[in-house]
Amino acid sequence: MKLTFLGTCAGTEPMPDRLHTSLAIEHDDQIFFVDAGETCSRTAHLMGIDLLSVRAIVITHPHIDHVGGLVNLLWTIRKLNTRHPNHPLVDKTIEIYLPDPVLQTGIGCFLGESNSFGRGPNFTMKTYQDGLIYNQKRIRIYAQHNKHLGDISDGTNWHSYSLRLQTAERTIVISGDVKHVSELDPLIRDCDLLLMETGHHKVEDICHHLAKQQGRFGCLAFYHNGRAILADQAGELAKARHILGKRVLISKDKMTLNLDDAINMTTHCQTARDKR
Repeated sequence: MKLTFLGTCAGTEPMPDRLHTSLAIEHDDQIFFVDAGETCSRTAHLMGIDLLSVRAIVITHPHIDHVGGLVNLLWTIRKLNTRHPNHPLVDKTIEIYLPDPVLQTGIGCFLGESNSFGRGPNFTMKTYQDGLIYNQKRIRIYAQHNKHLGDISDGTNWHSYSLRLQTAERTIVISGDVKHVSELDPLIRDCDLLLMETGHHKVEDICHHLAKQQGRFGCLAFYHNGRAILADQAGELAKARHILGKRVLISKDKMTLNLDDAINMTTHCQTARDKR
């Protein structure tokens, strides 16, 4: 399983070399997007990611730094399909999972009924709630609501979610934006990689909480990075590794991560610490 960080910045004003949050996950010749910040499709295409292999797109919540590039991503996929000699996606469907039905209405307005985006694929938009939301071709995605957007009133649905993505071999937890890191406790058991946002939390607070969960997760990668990391990445990484060791990394735009390599790094670091 390979992860590509297309954008790793929190919802700040434009920053040098940092775009808003988007992640591409490649597994068994399939690609899954989690969030679609600005220009994610351009970055992915120019990095050589085959957008005609996208099978599903999951948006964690409806803030613009997570959804601002979604319409352009859909347009790019159709444009690439029209330029392919065999139009491979004409009869295929890409599923878009949205936490808020208002997003579905807005995206539908851009897609329109005229099919001006080009030939294929079909886009199916689904709103989701807690539980298993995707289960196809040896990959399962579970959603769990969080309180990033506050509590809900009776009769309404949560609009912000964290995700647990599982294959037969590996498990990734993606925080989305959360009110408190403890909201992830039910998800991180036995996960190989935790992707944790720092746009709303201090690195040391995150790491001190996770240090109490020893044995529950493998390695930790910070993404959706806030101003402290943007201002001093080396210093913030040193704080994190002082608490959790070398199994912590900070993502950068266009960074790729092979999950097996990350797990091997974590195992090596943990073994070295145990011998001391």
